[in-house]
Amino acid sequence: MEYIRIARPEDAPAVLDIYGPFVSGSAITFETEIPSAEVMSQRIGHYLEKWPWLIYESQGAVAGYAYATHHRERAAYQWCVESSVYVDPGFHGKGIAARLYQSLFSILQFQGIVHVYAGITLPNEKSVQFHRKQGFDWIGDYKNIGYKLHQWHTVSWWQLSLNPCLNPPSQPVAFPAIPPSVIRSMIPETLST
Repeated sequence: MEYIRIARPEDAPAVLDIYGPFVSGSAITFETEIPSAEVMSQRIGHYLEKWPWLIYESQGAVAGYAYATHHRERAAYQWCVESSVYVDPGFHGKGIAARLYQSLFSILQFQGIVHVYAGITLPNEKSVQFHRKQGFDWIGDYKNIGYKLHQWHTVSWWQLSLNPCLNPPSQPVAFPAIPPSVIRSMIPETLST
């Protein structure tokens, strides 16, 4: 069975199985040390206090995950988030990332989030094309902003608008305040690949 569900702190080891190789062997993430399971568990719990973190489960295994987090800490940025999606390489090409993003963005739209941002370390044409297909627009590059794996890297920034810019905007709804029935309506119960 395939389905999307809300992450739990105890998913940390499975999340790290996916995330760890990206930390140690690529510049896709600028994190340079693989976090411990305890740190990842705390991270999941902390993010869920405000935003969704979703897990794609396939036959009892975590095949991928997607989450949102703040774009910046200051109050005026609270209507904007950054998104991330990671899929186990053994599950690539099955539409998992798109399904995770679809559910994630439905929830964020309900929360009142106006813009979602995605940073893509270049070169990564596959991720650029994926984000373009999800409706993101390129807004600029931070040239040579990060140094990892013995070289400097440029990050391309992409934006997806979910809601209009109202004046004044309503306060975003914290993820835990969304009724479970509403969340269930935004997450498919079962999926087939």
